[in-house]
Amino acid sequence: MYNSKIIGLGYFVPDNVVTNDDLSKVMDTNDEWIQERTGIQERRHVIKGEDTTTTMGVKAAKVAIERAGIAKDDIDFIIFATLSPDYYFPGPGVLVQRDLGIKTVGALDVRNQCSGFIYAVSVADQYIKSGMYKNILVIGSEVHSTGLDMTTRGRGVSVIFGDGAGAAVLSREEDTSKGILSTHLHAEGQHAEELSLIAPGMGKRWITDIINEDDPDDVSYYPYMNGQFVFKNAVVRFSEVIKEGLEANSLTPGDIDLLIPHQANLRISQFIQKNFRLRDDQVFNNIMRYGNTTAASIPIALTEAWEQGRLNEGNLVVLAAFGSGFSWGSAILRW
Repeated sequence: MYNSKIIGLGYFVPDNVVTNDDLSKVMDTNDEWIQERTGIQERRHVIKGEDTTTTMGVKAAKVAIERAGIAKDDIDFIIFATLSPDYYFPGPGVLVQRDLGIKTVGALDVRNQCSGFIYAVSVADQYIKSGMYKNILVIGSEVHSTGLDMTTRGRGVSVIFGDGAGAAVLSREEDTSKGILSTHLHAEGQHAEELSLIAPGMGKRWITDIINEDDPDDVSYYPYMNGQFVFKNAVVRFSEVIKEGLEANSLTPGDIDLLIPHQANLRISQFIQKNFRLRDDQVFNNIMRYGNTTAASIPIALTEAWEQGRLNEGNLVVLAAFGSGFSWGSAILRW
């Protein structure tokens, strides 16, 4: 039995910075309103035609592979987490394989939205622990901007989300005191529609329905979020799954060197920090600059934390996420 360990990290965000003031020019909102509710000051949006979910994932992956000190053909498997694939099918995993020129290894797509990267890491961890694979490329990437309702009608959702990608290379670690100690995954599908994008989908409204009806007031193909309900569930589930991970490893909140939560809302992160009585230096947040990048948020934050020297050998690192589905999870790592 092996452990899996992150040996390389990378991220990519578009150059196009969109501030709260920029949004106020296209919808009835303002910087104070957005910051008070979310903590977000700016986010990145792709320039349409320049980047996609896949191309950003490829750029992040190239950095992660280089930092891992391995060749691309050392990758045994690819796992790509996203809610915004380039195509309805096929998924971006195979597109990354093609664009990186990697041999015919397996490529898996994960559709668990905000907790997608945690789920993807958990899957990679099990493959490596079993001895099936040695080096797995895990990517979280999202393009939200081209699918948002950028009007006053959609401001409750559209001001929150940004575009970006993060990647990690997980590799075999023979010292089982290092690397990923455990992962913990949950879902509660009864609340699936509280944070969702219903159309296009085979179940209710497909492309032909949207085209035939041509209804300018149809919002089923824009993201919907019951904000207060999601917030109340998030703070509970975040706390539960972090505690679950700590208890599984006989650890306490005081043992945490760095908590990296999914960057959903700065107010959620602050609530969790207060709940666990963590200092500012024990929690990493970058939502102020990037917004909520869904499956990309944790790998982007993890990469930035590493680049800033906040991940040192022996550190206990906790990753946690909650989001659409509802699905949530945590990963406990010894760096």
